[in-house]
Amino acid sequence: MDQSTGAVKEWLIPFAFFICAGWAVWHTPAYLLDFIPPASQSLFDQMSQLHLRKDVTPGMPGPFGGYADFLDWTALILLPIFFVWGVRTVKIASMEYQDWRPIDRIALFMGRLTMVMIISMTSVMLYEVFLRYALEEPTLWANELTLWIAGYVFLFAGFYAMQQRCHIRIFLLYDAVPRWLQRTFDIISATLVVVFAGFLVYGSYIQVFVIKFYKWEMFGTAFDPPIPATVQPMILIVVVLVAAQAVINVISDWNQEPTVHTAADDIDEDELEAIKRSVGAK
Repeated sequence: MDQSTGAVKEWLIPFAFFICAGWAVWHTPAYLLDFIPPASQSLFDQMSQLHLRKDVTPGMPGPFGGYADFLDWTALILLPIFFVWGVRTVKIASMEYQDWRPIDRIALFMGRLTMVMIISMTSVMLYEVFLRYALEEPTLWANELTLWIAGYVFLFAGFYAMQQRCHIRIFLLYDAVPRWLQRTFDIISATLVVVFAGFLVYGSYIQVFVIKFYKWEMFGTAFDPPIPATVQPMILIVVVLVAAQAVINVISDWNQEPTVHTAADDIDEDELEAIKRSVGAK
């Protein structure tokens, strides 16, 4: 994999994916009404009214009829294109974990997407501060949108952290045992993660996907974003991804030599040098 240079073009694909995903998620009721409409007429009417109330481009015709318009279909089609493109072209940074496999590209791309969401969330907050304190015209949507994006940041960052092996781990016992026992610990750890993910999905699937997602539960504020309908399903999806990544990590690290962890591991030499240059230190 090529090394990241920090160029603007490396951010364009994750940002384009983020825009398409945001549009598609906001207009998910249109997809539900077209693809899997509710059997109940009252629920169908309720969701159609919700879509008409939240539609960003009301009155725009769709290429295939139905509720999804041209932009809705465009966002839906571009989503997998940008995802595959981003996964295939993601570049690894010097401070990231270097012993990667091709399948790790998914987590790396999700890490880039997380960075884009952090920038977007910060921009929304700064915009709200400017409107609130400079113009005295606060918005009705900035707080909920920030909360919504922050939920995804938390989830995707956990997936990325698992691939980077930077989640919280205690190495006191791990470093003191031979390599074969370390592998045993790795298997036990990954097994526990997989079991937890399996029970969580099994116990929450109906509540999350049938009730929260399919009925498109809203947040209940003035802006009224579909936070319950989107964040809760994503929790289950990301938990499954984290479990899969834990298994991939065990396979990837199986033949590696044992590593002794010290406090110096927490020091990023590249970041330290950058700080020194910024303050003029030698």
